[in-house]
Amino acid sequence: MKQKILFVIGIFSLILGTIGIFLPILPTTPFVILSAFLFERSSEKFHKMLINNKIFGKYLKDYMEKKGISYKNKIIALIFLTLGMTKGFLSMKTPIGKTALIIIFIGVSTHIIKLKTLKGE
Repeated sequence: MKQKILFVIGIFSLILGTIGIFLPILPTTPFVILSAFLFERSSEKFHKMLINNKIFGKYLKDYMEKKGISYKNKIIALIFLTLGMTKGFLSMKTPIGKTALIIIFIGVSTHIIKLKTLKGE
């Protein structure tokens, strides 16, 4: 039963991560990492499929095995995060929404910057 629950949450997390590619206020990376973590504990087939995925595979392997990302990917992530959050901030009408976006932006940016930078990439 526990495996089934972890699997369902992993699928839901992967769906949210995929939506996050197109929706700037929804972060992709944390949801995909969570999916990999949950699939590792619930479905070897889905875990291998996600780790070997053309889009997410290399980043997941780098993050999970080496606990870091390349300098290039840090810059790309920060650029897209800034652009997406700026777009969301400018279209947001409420002060509470704008404040939430600023807090999310600061948190995610800090996490990305603090990640170990992989050498030779």
